Amino acid sequence: MRYCSKCLQPDTRPSIVFDAHGVCPACRFAEAAGDIDWALRHRELEKIAAFGRARNTSGYDCIVGVSGGKDSTRQAMFVRDELGLNPLLVCCSYPPEQLSDRGARNISNLVSLGFDLATVSPAPQLWKKLLRYGFIRFGNWTRSTEMALYASAPRLAIAYQIPLIFLGENPAITVGELATGSVTGDANRMKHANTIAGGPESLGLTPEEAERLFWYNYPPDEDMEMAELRIVYLGYYIEDFRKRENAEFSMAHGMEVRSDPPEDIGDITGHEALDEDFVIPGQMMKHLKLGFGKVTDQVCEEIRLGRMTREEGKRLVRLYDGKCAQKYLDRFRNYMALSQHEFQAVLDRYRNQEIWRRGPDGNWELSADFDS
Repeated sequence: MRYCSKCLQPDTRPSIVFDAHGVCPACRFAEAAGDIDWALRHRELEKIAAFGRARNTSGYDCIVGVSGGKDSTRQAMFVRDELGLNPLLVCCSYPPEQLSDRGARNISNLVSLGFDLATVSPAPQLWKKLLRYGFIRFGNWTRSTEMALYASAPRLAIAYQIPLIFLGENPAITVGELATGSVTGDANRMKHANTIAGGPESLGLTPEEAERLFWYNYPPDEDMEMAELRIVYLGYYIEDFRKRENAEFSMAHGMEVRSDPPEDIGDITGHEALDEDFVIPGQMMKHLKLGFGKVTDQVCEEIRLGRMTREEGKRLVRLYDGKCAQKYLDRFRNYMALSQHEFQAVLDRYRNQEIWRRGPDGNWELSADFDS
């Protein structure tokens, strides 16, 4: 593994490319942030808002996809209170077995702040089957669920004739995933990015299963063009749209966070992915496959902002990245109805032995040299 010479971004992230100086795209974007004309961007955003108002035939100017977490709470309130738009919030809800009580309270809190909410709840049985497929066949349970999470808003936008959708951050800018096809506020190519690219057909389903995938399939390009659908990364236009700032804003407006220690959840803030707990073994699985988890992303943002040194970031990554308490593994395994042997076989199969090695005590160790 190679790491960005400025932050701790690894070269194992899908679609990441370092420049000739060993620097990742996210660090280069962060370096250029001081030259951004935020007033110009705000004027561009006002034109986008005007686009939504001018095409309002439903009573709603736009759609904001929400979970009740830090980013979506801030987005919803910014769109309403700063841009003066009337948004319809859209939540693609996890099944009851997966949705956390915290997540239910947070989405209720967001509604209590004065918003209309439309909830999409794909059939739990098929959801579980697809999740299990993703875990076993790809070592990634979110492969199907992210398809539904990202497809639900444009599906409803077309159905309700609301041609403007706001998403949060542009991953190309914040983590360097350039496969999104945009380094601006344009999010219309989001469906070609990483996990959701290719749609549910990539899961290798039976014809009978494929017929039930309406909520997992992004609308066809011709439908989006006919609807004049415009999808926008709102974070591109907000100067302080960042993990910590969004969390502080949302907590001040009633959002509930995690109280677990970082060694149990592989998360040093407790502010992220609050609506369900399978994200914790999911990040552990990513750590096995790619050598990094959520803590890497958290410290990289702080390093780029000058709020953390690279040395402190190394310490936190070594201590907490990819950590997952047994109780979360057990709940995840039981949800998928896998035996301990079957579950462990998947973990072993997807452990990337190009970056993991056995230590003197027989335990696995990540071959990580942050300065290589």
